[in-house]
Amino acid sequence: MLKTLLKIENLHASVEDKEIIKGLHLEIKEGEVHVIMGPNGAGKSTLANIIMGHPDYIVSEGHIYFEDEDITQEKTNERARKGLFLSFQAPEEIPGITMENFLKTARAAVTGQEVKAYAFHKEILAKMKELQMEESYASRHVNVGFSGGERKKSEIFQMLMLNPKLAILDETDSGLDVDAVKTVSSGINQFKNDQNAILIITHNTRILDQLHADFVHVLIDGKIVKTGNADLIEQITATGFASMESALGK
Repeated sequence: MLKTLLKIENLHASVEDKEIIKGLHLEIKEGEVHVIMGPNGAGKSTLANIIMGHPDYIVSEGHIYFEDEDITQEKTNERARKGLFLSFQAPEEIPGITMENFLKTARAAVTGQEVKAYAFHKEILAKMKELQMEESYASRHVNVGFSGGERKKSEIFQMLMLNPKLAILDETDSGLDVDAVKTVSSGINQFKNDQNAILIITHNTRILDQLHADFVHVLIDGKIVKTGNADLIEQITATGFASMESALGK
């Protein structure tokens, strides 16, 4: 029997007194790839931030469980230690901190174990080669001077190095050219196994050409209004979200 990693029950959440998530239910088990799609303003990125515990978002009702533990009120760093990871839609620059030192500190914080510098350096170089990243990026400051595509590769690189139980990828394919999408998709496929899970949030289906989705959810106005298998992606590509919004009276 597959173990449930994430379970969201009747989630209501707001930002600046505006309710964005309006009674959302979601369950993700080990080995699964879930995709959330929806029109702009539906609440997709808001959901990602709420799952990770962003302090600007207030949960007014419902619960978030991770491995059967209620984490609704947990701080972001505690959620990361438990095995949650969020790849940002717009990754921030961190001047003054090299990528290698950033990841070494993050690995130690997540695992609670000492990181051996030499072995870690070799691991970093191997992962960078797989993602077609130059070795010099290990000594560059995090995302400083990176192009949009390089920042997205950097996020996938961090995911591979930290090896979370659940990776939430928010618009990872946004702004990427065809080759970069293939590289990022390859990194995601390297990460996926029977003990972890992936939640992909996107409004673009290009990245899904390279990835198998077990479940596809349509999010409209803060609620998941439809769930299906990968065939639902073809329906969305063909007709968009307009027909679903019309059926809901939007």
